[in-house]
Amino acid sequence: MSKFFISNNLIKDDKVFIDGENANHIINSLRCKIGEEIEISSGDGYDYICKIEEISKNNVVAKIIDCFGNESEPKVKITLYQGLPKAEKMELIIQKCVELGIDEIVPVNTDRCIVKLAGKEDKKIARWNKISEAAAKQSRRGKIPTIHSVINFNDAIKQATKNDLNIIPYEKEQNIGIKNIIKDFKGENIGIFIGPEGGFSEKEIQIAKENNVLPITLGKRILRTETAGFITTAILLYELEA
Repeated sequence: MSKFFISNNLIKDDKVFIDGENANHIINSLRCKIGEEIEISSGDGYDYICKIEEISKNNVVAKIIDCFGNESEPKVKITLYQGLPKAEKMELIIQKCVELGIDEIVPVNTDRCIVKLAGKEDKKIARWNKISEAAAKQSRRGKIPTIHSVINFNDAIKQATKNDLNIIPYEKEQNIGIKNIIKDFKGENIGIFIGPEGGFSEKEIQIAKENNVLPITLGKRILRTETAGFITTAILLYELEA
């Protein structure tokens, strides 16, 4: 059964009114017929099983026949602060982290970033959010994780102060792992800092430490930037049983 995300204001009483790209996908790509069932989520913690009642050129109307709480969202909200990698790597990072349960992703411009988005950022962010939406549908998420605009490293550090815990995988940290950090964790929000292809500079690591972003090891092997984010996310959610 295909899943779609819509705005909450498009759900009225026991009817769902679908337009735009979602309607086009239902009508022209899936070629759904009246009487077929689809799954709808508005990001409010509930999913709706709906039966299509009306199909016009650009709109679909469906009746809600069942409603249930979405159980796919982790209890712990994880934000990934990702140093900008090359485009195809960022797309992989978004796809896999959304599948795993990331809450939001903040692209970060760091000292060693080689990618520059000048003049192209709006298009990139729009594309990245489309990738997030597709991954959320595929993995039956209860929401679409937001991919934010690019910010610099210092602003990312400031923004991360809202989290209950922030960690930064660092190749020179040999002893402290994720288990050590989260064994007594009782909070709700965790930030993960991942560097670009060249990693973080020593200056950035020092700034992170000074702002209570804790260096951790991911093991004896050095991971690529496109691997480190979703590996860290997976370990965190497994250890926290979230």
